[in-house]
Amino acid sequence: MVSLATPAHAQQARQLAGDWHGTLATPVNPPQLIVHITGQPTGTLAAALDVPSQKVTGLAFSGAELRQDSLILLSDFLGVRYAARLSADGQQLTGRWKQNGEQWPLVLQRGLPAPPPPPVRPQDPVAPLPYREQQVRFKNPGGGPELAGTLTLPAGKGPFPAVVLVSGSGPQDRDESLAGHHPFRVLADYLTRRGFAVLRYDDRGVGQSGGTFATATTADFLADAQAALAFLRTQTSVQPKRVGLLGHSEGGTIALLAGAAPNPPAFIVSLAGMGVSGRELLLRQQADVLRASGLDTASAGRMRRTQQALLTVIQTTPDNPPAIARMVPLLKQASPGVPESTLTTMATQMTSPWYRYFLGLNPAPALAKVKVPVLALNGTKDVQVAPGPNLEAIRNGLQAAGNRDVTIQQLDGLNHLFQTATTGLPSEYGQISETFSPSALQIIGNWLAAHARR
Repeated sequence: MVSLATPAHAQQARQLAGDWHGTLATPVNPPQLIVHITGQPTGTLAAALDVPSQKVTGLAFSGAELRQDSLILLSDFLGVRYAARLSADGQQLTGRWKQNGEQWPLVLQRGLPAPPPPPVRPQDPVAPLPYREQQVRFKNPGGGPELAGTLTLPAGKGPFPAVVLVSGSGPQDRDESLAGHHPFRVLADYLTRRGFAVLRYDDRGVGQSGGTFATATTADFLADAQAALAFLRTQTSVQPKRVGLLGHSEGGTIALLAGAAPNPPAFIVSLAGMGVSGRELLLRQQADVLRASGLDTASAGRMRRTQQALLTVIQTTPDNPPAIARMVPLLKQASPGVPESTLTTMATQMTSPWYRYFLGLNPAPALAKVKVPVLALNGTKDVQVAPGPNLEAIRNGLQAAGNRDVTIQQLDGLNHLFQTATTGLPSEYGQISETFSPSALQIIGNWLAAHARR
């Protein structure tokens, strides 16, 4: 709710109105906060929160009021209480931010923060490039959309062995752009310099590709990857029998699934691909992120039980309206004070076609049919796709297939994006200047060189 200050506070309420910014002094990855305060002549206050590093925008505080000489902000959703005093010159709020049993100093300065400098990304390729780039379009022959991408070709006559890059979950452009990084641009540059033709493409409904992303599932993205393989095999600059798939995250899983399908890739590189079921992955992902964030065991346990209940509802209730009706009370119990419309939006997202399909996806049957060479890598700091259980499941599945050309490796200190990391949390991705570990690039390049030229 929005609290009403006494009329005596009306002038101070007007003083507080505006934008404020500061850095929360947490011990790990201190986030920048932006608080927007509105005040009326009657003394009514309202406030909203932005956390740019976590992509939070306009999250309303459930309470905003003046108590004597202090500003109090409350968020039931975040479990936050911020109490601060305004400086004599009206330019600074000094107080403490309390959240889930912990507290940190927070000083807010008036105004919006200065725009951050452009991120340093030293691995982004810079022209002139020692290879050729072609903008291409290809059709999914199974009735899917026309997709657009970039084909890079090494210097020289060719034909060349080739690699298709398959992106992770969420709407991704051809560079898999994230937090100022362009991992696929860096990968394509590295592999093309090593003599491979490389195709990277926009997801359906993203960038210059046709189609609709919102209704697509992993099966649709698999079909798109297979269309990219088929397209490359028709290019005169490419060796048609030496075309492989390199996928990241969901794309790594798609690459493995393609290995069990007709006309499989000649070789597969799975980067942080899934080996366990979608349900198991999502539960482990939540636990690892919460642990890395420093959440106490009791709170993490409550959140896990809620997540388990939500996933069970989705898997046992095939129709969305009754599923959402059952999910909203569970979300409300876990997040009191959050508007029901917000909870309904969350439940709707969790019952999307992609989420439902991914939740029930189990790669094991497909893995047991993969006969082509496989390189599976994951970083020990990955909190999105846990390296231990997923790499072990991939190993077991490929062994069941009798596949003897399998290389599986955990890379020490690397996160989900294969950056050298401290915590592995997604909030850290943009703070790291490295886009892709050079040692990981070398492992990939050496393995491909040994397998694609046989």
